[in-house]
Amino acid sequence: MRHLRELAIQRHMPRRRKGHTTAVTIGGERLYITANAQENGSLGELFIQWGKQGRSCSGLMDTYAIAWSIALQHGVPLADLIRPSLDLYFLPNDHTDDPQIPRVRSIADYVARRLAIDWLPAAQRKALGILTMEEKMDRASDWMARIDAQFAQRQADDDNLRAFRWKLATSLGEPASASTAGHLAAARP
Repeated sequence: MRHLRELAIQRHMPRRRKGHTTAVTIGGERLYITANAQENGSLGELFIQWGKQGRSCSGLMDTYAIAWSIALQHGVPLADLIRPSLDLYFLPNDHTDDPQIPRVRSIADYVARRLAIDWLPAAQRKALGILTMEEKMDRASDWMARIDAQFAQRQADDDNLRAFRWKLATSLGEPASASTAGHLAAARP
């Protein structure tokens, strides 16, 4: 059996890194997330800048990002880091200016969702319950088409039922059209 120390070997980041920075506003607060890739293309490093340097919020985000970076460099799967951060609730929260993630419950929730969208395959994201707005709209359009088909069938059934009730109530057959009803009324003495 191998020792934990042998299993947890840190993969150091390359000197020149590929990555990107995302700027987002959450509940009126602006933050920047920089995500850099390992040589194999997987996420290996994370920086989160929120607020002025030296403030508590900035220090907490630095610590949070360092913990993610160390875990990633020691081989912890990204999905395992994302899962505990989903739906954490604290301020700032609410609306964002990110069209793929319009609402979040906290910065941690946003970071987890943004990293999942940017770095995980679609199947893994769906298993975590993380969908982009486009994916949610596609799923909703399929559902809406099924519901529309059910309502169309129900409407046809309602029309047939209405005609059947007319026959039962009047014993006259099909309901008369407006013009026929007018001629019948004029012909009566």
